[in-house]
Amino acid sequence: MLIETEPGRPNGRRKILRYSWVVVALVALYVGVVLFSRWRGNRELLARARAQAAAEQRAQDAQSIENMGGTRFEILGFYASPGVIRRGDRVSLCYAVANTQAVEIEPDIQRPLWPSPSRCLDISPTKTTTYILTAEDGQGHKKTASLTIEVR
Repeated sequence: MLIETEPGRPNGRRKILRYSWVVVALVALYVGVVLFSRWRGNRELLARARAQAAAEQRAQDAQSIENMGGTRFEILGFYASPGVIRRGDRVSLCYAVANTQAVEIEPDIQRPLWPSPSRCLDISPTKTTTYILTAEDGQGHKKTASLTIEVR
């Protein structure tokens, strides 16, 4: 048996259905606001983390440049490993220069040379030899360093 209502007046179910869209819209609006605020908060955290990582990278890059001579024209290192060898053995002759235009090693080691913050060349001297590294900057200034490899 159906409950009859007065004509023109909706029954209880119809009233609930008529206004339920308002509840659904309010819930959807609330969920949207929550999701948007979390998204925006995450973007702000990510932007701060990226800015901090970029600042740390810049500081690390500046330290690396300073360790490699910064803006100074300089011979950072010139060494051989090992320093004493037997005839026929090989030795690593290493050099490091900063802000140079050209490098040269005397006596000639028969290898192409170029400015580098770290470079090693394998050589095999036949007798005790003193090597001289000469570095030149763009204005014609020169610096030298020397080392002796002893051959027994």
